[in-house]
Order: sequence, then structure tokens, then C-alpha cells
Amino acid sequence: MRVVFFGTPEFAVPSLRALLGEGFDVVAVVTQPDAPQGRSRSQLIPPPVKEVAEAEDLTVLQPDKPTGAAFLDRLRELRPDVGVVVAYGHILKPELLSLPPHGLLNVHPSLLPGLRGPAPVEWAIIRGHETTGVSIMQLDAGMDSGPVLHQIPHRIDQNVTGGELSAHLAEMGAQALIETLAMLEQSDPPPKPVPQNESRATFAPKLTREIAHIDWTTDARTIGRLVRGLDPRPGAWTALQDAEIKLFTPKVMEPPFPGTGAPGEILSADGSLVIATGPLKDSAGGTVEIFEVQPAGKARMPAQDWLRGARLTRGAKFS
Repeated sequence: MRVVFFGTPEFAVPSLRALLGEGFDVVAVVTQPDAPQGRSRSQLIPPPVKEVAEAEDLTVLQPDKPTGAAFLDRLRELRPDVGVVVAYGHILKPELLSLPPHGLLNVHPSLLPGLRGPAPVEWAIIRGHETTGVSIMQLDAGMDSGPVLHQIPHRIDQNVTGGELSAHLAEMGAQALIETLAMLEQSDPPPKPVPQNESRATFAPKLTREIAHIDWTTDARTIGRLVRGLDPRPGAWTALQDAEIKLFTPKVMEPPFPGTGAPGEILSADGSLVIATGPLKDSAGGTVEIFEVQPAGKARMPAQDWLRGARLTRGAKFS
């Protein structure tokens, strides 16, 4: 089976490696252009998928947008049987979706129709879901609304971070992709994708700076989920004396310890940070203990290292 692969970040790498490991003929890899980095923006950094593709001597295409006539003509010349899309980063137009005979399959890290959108992994943690998974769907013109061919569920560990869950679902997605392509190749007739139930659709919107800002008036469990869900990127942030700082590795403590205080107030700074939060329903309030921080412009570090030079005053509060 001739496959054209669309993908960009690290999340897409396991799927590309799985296709190659199972002997699929990957005729081209389509990925985002190299990204400028550094203060002068003069250094170009290739996407992770490009690095793998070039190491495997695969054809790499990097259009600014996958809509031009020349790009579509190049794909037609390659005669793919199917397209595979994993976190590519562009919405694909109908002309491209219909180009391969088997269409384009998408690896999506949620159990559709739940958590459609750009950030399903993080929102699964932030919203306190107990279960997520991966879906292989046939792409259509909508936002993650195409019919589903295969799904694998996964139970979310209560202490998992967004980065850890993403890495695990990337591997699961690669497994589900290979199983789906095997069914398409070997089944006669091939399996029919199942339309999604629109009435059960939920959404995982883009993570904004406002979403990542910690609201200390909410309860400790909610704050703990936000911090874990946004670890390592973009990171949940707060401010202390007008200086921003990102917080990581939370431990939720209920009932409050070592005391009570106003939301955002630092209750202890002895080796870790203990911060007062808002109440959970009718309780007296909670606390979150933080073990890692990242001050603005600095690397992530243990909270105790930051505390040595932070010079906190009594009653200091995060906002």
C-alpha cells in the first residue's frame, strides 16, 4: 500500500516509524516548513518528522500551505493509495481529501466524538476525565468530525502529565493506525467507517495564555489538574510581585495543611511551595504543594532551589 504521510511534531513520529517498520511504502512525507528560532530568527529548525524522514531517505515536501496546484500535482504523480495525517497542523481541503482512493486517515488522541479540536490530551486531564484513547477516522471537511474506523481506549492515571499522556497516546495511535491499515488491505469488503454521534460531541479548544493562568479561587483539585495537564507545555502560570512563574509537579492536599489562608497565599516555603486555594464545594478550602517551578526567562528547577533566592515575605500571595 502506497502511503503519503502528513505530520509535523514529535507526536507524529511513532506513527511514521510504525509505517516504515511494517513495510508500508511511504512515497512522501508532508510536513510544516522549518521553523525560525533564536533571537535573530535566523536559525531554521526542522520538524521532528522531517528529521526522521530524511534519516530514512524519504521524499519530504514542505509547502507553506497544502493547497497549491503544483503541490497537488506532485501528490497525484506519487499515486498514493491512502493518506495518513497525524498532527500535521493544517486543515486539508476537499480536493486533497479525495485524492487517494482510500482517502486520508487521521490519528486523533481522544475517543471521538469527545474532545474534538487542537488540544484533546491536555483537556482530558484538565477536565478530570477518567478515560481517553485514540481514534482513527476518515478525514472530512469538518473539525475532527469524520467517520471512525477504529478506537482504542486508555485509562488516565491520576498523576499523569500532559506530556506523559501525549507520549503514550502517540504510541497507541501508531498501533491503532497499523491495525486499521491492515483491515483496509486484508478485509473484503473493507470495513465501513462509523459516523460520529454529533449529539455527544465535545471540544478541546486551543490553549491560550488566559486558560493557562491559575485562578487561585478555584479548588485544589481543579488547580492540580490544570498544572498537570499543561506540563510541560505551555505550563500553568501565576504571578508573584508582578513577576510571572510557571508551576509544575503539584500535590493536592485536603484538608488544608499546614494551615488556611486566602487563595494564592503561600502557607509554607520550606523545601516546596504550599499554596492556599479556594474551597471545594462546602469545604473550608484546600492547598496545593508545588515541587518544581520555572521563573520567567529561566530553566525549570526544583522549587527548593528557587526558594533559596526568592526572598519571600510573610503573607506573600500569587495572583
